[in-house]
Amino acid sequence: MFIRGKGRMIKSIDQLLPTILQKEKIVKIENNYLLIGDRRELPFKNDYVKCSSIDEIAKALKEMATQGGGPLQVGLTTLNFVAQQIEKGKMADSINTFIKAVHTLVQARPTNTTMARSLYKVIDRLSMHYQCSLIATVNDVDLVTFVNQIVTELEHSFDNDYLKMGEYGSSLIEDGFSILTTCFAEHSFMLSLMKAQKEGKKVEIYLNETRPYFQGSRLTAFALEELGIDFHIIGDSAGSNLMNLGKIDCYMTAADLVTMDGYVVNKVGTLANAISCSYYSIPYYAFAMSPDTTKETKDEIEVEIRDGKEFLSWKNEPITKQTYSAYYPSFDIIEPSLVDLIITPKGPLKPKQISDHYLKES
Repeated sequence: MFIRGKGRMIKSIDQLLPTILQKEKIVKIENNYLLIGDRRELPFKNDYVKCSSIDEIAKALKEMATQGGGPLQVGLTTLNFVAQQIEKGKMADSINTFIKAVHTLVQARPTNTTMARSLYKVIDRLSMHYQCSLIATVNDVDLVTFVNQIVTELEHSFDNDYLKMGEYGSSLIEDGFSILTTCFAEHSFMLSLMKAQKEGKKVEIYLNETRPYFQGSRLTAFALEELGIDFHIIGDSAGSNLMNLGKIDCYMTAADLVTMDGYVVNKVGTLANAISCSYYSIPYYAFAMSPDTTKETKDEIEVEIRDGKEFLSWKNEPITKQTYSAYYPSFDIIEPSLVDLIITPKGPLKPKQISDHYLKES
């Protein structure tokens, strides 16, 4: 696939993105191991978590070695890993091997459903061919090549969606804008900022530190520094204060999940900022690559309740008494009335338009 960027044709979206978002920095296969870029070590180290089994991969996802769009890329690459292990005789040559792997990964991170729906699409295509025992004869390729073709096709589709959303996001950014963000909004947000920057728009970003993993102060800041975009790290509760001072022009975040009735799910802390945006008449835009057509209402959302002890330590170092009680719902559910636009591959949509463009067309 070729993409136009900076006046030339490039072969991969990776050439447009900051290093942290490049595919091989997220995950890669080496010999009998799947290596997951360990974002917990950034910005000081560029290490990988070395996984030799599906359980180890799921454990790395659950322990937040990567997050946001990272699990999607890990999941897709895991299917390539499984195919290679089957070819080497280390796993059973069966559709059930793939199904079990997908179930294990999905259970590790249940709220962001894009990974789950994408992996089950691959399973559907593999199931058909396993049932007919025609992988070699129909596709004229071995299992490893066949799985890689499916995964690559999905990756290219996502890359195109990221680029379209970057165009839409940039169109909402005006010269001189100060933008508040929460957590690490990744591909579409970064591409929006890059396009705005290329068009000569001056922007600055206020980013929440995003406890307890500090994705904002470690990951978003790391990416923005590489792109040469001005930013300021702020406390998670400082957004309202900045809005009151007139320092914020719009709020932009990712959306880990969007339901068909227009509810947005994103990192805990997003709801408080969305409420403040509504109070101060500041627009809130959420990037959603894949609104979930299987979730018609907010009642179907599964919010991860993570171990509250994650607030009591940082990188295994206690920051308070380990006997204290802590509670950690890791995502917020933001009602449609608080969201101005949801930026999708089909364009910026009002929350009430989501079902018309996704449910009725699916």
